[in-house]
Amino acid sequence: MPTLTERVEGAIWGHLVADALGVPYEFHPPESVPTPVAMTPPPGFPRAHAGVRPGTWSDDGAQMLALLDSLLSRGRFDADDLGGRLLAWLDRGEYAVDGIVFDVGIQTAAALTRLRQGVPAPRAGAADEQSNGNGSLMRVLPLGLWHRGTDADLCADAAASSRVTHAHPRSIACCQVYSLWVRRLRDGADAREGFTDAVATFREVLGPHAPEVREFDAHVLPVEGVPLGGSGYVVDTFRAAVQLTFAGGNYEQAVRAAISLGHDTDTTACVVGGVVGLIGGVQEVPQAWRDALRGEERARRLLARLEATIRE
Repeated sequence: MPTLTERVEGAIWGHLVADALGVPYEFHPPESVPTPVAMTPPPGFPRAHAGVRPGTWSDDGAQMLALLDSLLSRGRFDADDLGGRLLAWLDRGEYAVDGIVFDVGIQTAAALTRLRQGVPAPRAGAADEQSNGNGSLMRVLPLGLWHRGTDADLCADAAASSRVTHAHPRSIACCQVYSLWVRRLRDGADAREGFTDAVATFREVLGPHAPEVREFDAHVLPVEGVPLGGSGYVVDTFRAAVQLTFAGGNYEQAVRAAISLGHDTDTTACVVGGVVGLIGGVQEVPQAWRDALRGEERARRLLARLEATIRE
């Protein structure tokens, strides 16, 4: 069993490395993704974001770090602070490698435009059913790692975090269950037992008639035994995280399997990689991939602050 420090490091590096690994393959259908997946694709492969150097994380990693920095700096979840940091990323390149923003989801961009126009952060995310992209799920990992409150508090903060860009109950439910699962894995739970407990707690905390519970039951379940997809739909990404984690492979196998689904490769990979890295610890994230990661000093400083907070 990895130590708590190794698990937390595995989660953060696992997210960032998987994001960077998936960047060149984004937008490609599964059949065109080369095997084996590597940080630098084979010569002649038409890389997404061709001007971006291998080892660079995308909007996924940048927004995850923005949330982590917000939590550590404020000592609580603060939607307005998170919204300001997301604007600093989009407008000035904060948290982005080399300060360059090269990708942003449609729904996230629309929410941040509303923020810039003066809409309060808790109301910036769209709530219609067509706004169930994976943009809030991809960044929520630090919440479960950092949180010290009750499970009800964690669910409330996961919902508030999602609403900044994605306010539909389906997106919120995925963020809530994922955050509860991350908390249990952080504390050493088995992947399946931790997930089962997270779902049970989600139901108990919110109650059977909550919109989030109804959406989870109707649209997210079952999480196993259904074909996996690599689209930007939040349910596809959530199911991939669960199924590829339950498959029991190591970090490298799980992340490569996520990218082989094609399409939104960086996001599927980082949501999977954060969980699998958390379970296996930092030692399971291949050293060659970690060495290839760019911009790691900013992440290293935030990780040190997170570890200090957890040890307090």
